[in-house]
Amino acid sequence: MPRIKSAKKRMRQAKGRTARNRAGRSAIKTAVKNARAALTKESVAAAIQVLDRGARKGLIHRNAAARKKARLARRLAVAKKG
Repeated sequence: MPRIKSAKKRMRQAKGRTARNRAGRSAIKTAVKNARAALTKESVAAAIQVLDRGARKGLIHRNAAARKKARLARRLAVAKKG
């Protein structure tokens, strides 16, 4: 345990940030999973929105978000065609 006041504060802040980041990443995973299960235009659009927000906030790398969005879009196109 830290003894210095500023280090204690850093621990408190890190704890809050960790919880917020974990919740955000979980929301991203859930949205992508739901979009893959439903494969409707609305569900994919919602997942893309969540991915963009996560990339903007730094929860997920922007290239990772782009890759996930492209894969969802490709799955949707294949489902529509077939």
